Amino acid sequence: MQKEIFQYDGNLLLESGTTINKPVITCHISGKDKIAEKPVVWICHALTANSDATAWWPGLVGTGRFYDPEQYTIVCANILGSCYGTTGPDNINPGTGQAWLHNFPAITIRDMVRAHILMRKHLGIGKIHTLIGGSIGGFQALEWAIMEPDVFQHLIVIATGSKATPWAIAINETERMAIEADQSFDGKDPEGGKQGLAAARGIGLLSYRSYEAYNATQKEKSGAATDGFPASSYQRYQGKKLADRFNAYCYHRLTKAQDTHNVGRYRGGEARALAKIQAQTLSIGIESDGLFPPEEQEFIAGNIPNASFRVIHSDYGHDGFLLEYDQIQQAIGAFYQKKHT
Repeated sequence: MQKEIFQYDGNLLLESGTTINKPVITCHISGKDKIAEKPVVWICHALTANSDATAWWPGLVGTGRFYDPEQYTIVCANILGSCYGTTGPDNINPGTGQAWLHNFPAITIRDMVRAHILMRKHLGIGKIHTLIGGSIGGFQALEWAIMEPDVFQHLIVIATGSKATPWAIAINETERMAIEADQSFDGKDPEGGKQGLAAARGIGLLSYRSYEAYNATQKEKSGAATDGFPASSYQRYQGKKLADRFNAYCYHRLTKAQDTHNVGRYRGGEARALAKIQAQTLSIGIESDGLFPPEEQEFIAGNIPNASFRVIHSDYGHDGFLLEYDQIQQAIGAFYQKKHT
């Protein structure tokens, strides 16, 4: 996968009416010089991932995997507002010469898709064989399939929803409260808010995993402990791990963007919006997902013409979309075969 950095020579108009001047968009692409020779698979990544899908979806993407660069042109673009190469709060505001931080404009999922469209056009891609995403990657994929219905042949969304529910928004708000409680998150230091971000990650993990997963993997084996439990150290380890690699201002802004997701906004409701999708669609749910339960994916499939719906088994909750490669591959393989691609 080759990294491609593109600076748009113009203004990106946001849904709020404000603009970002000359945004930078970073993507990874395989076989850029042979785009027209292979079907294009465009992957939309989730909250804290990056544009290198082989790094965070290695069981599904890469040489010898289901989505093999020898067979497909694979593209994944870093989302607007992230800290992995696309313009976000940690970047310099050209108007002030200082990092955006708290002053980065409010963005929505639709704004992320507008940036994807700029990259698509820059790469000279007209048609996309498959648009695929899990979690908020699924948010982007649904929006994009509505915004440019003629571009996509197949749409695959996993563990996602057609809008952000009050449950998901409440979790995001609680994570932001943790970040805001960190006094270093004051808009002066680009590296501020690290302790708050670690706490936010711990909160988020409780919605990503399940009761069964924690009880199976974080047991206190001796039965005699009164402190230092595996579940406690796991939460702290995962919190620090994210804080060491991600930016608190970006995380705060991205969760705000996540809350804006509603495919039905200004489109007459979710059902009418989903009905605009022309791509052959597969909607996959995870039975133990407490963040986006399977009924949300069933609703998606039920309102997109001729869409298919599958539920996979996993004890890992929402994170099953990152871990259950075999079941996901089987579901996608059967979907492709059924649709006679």
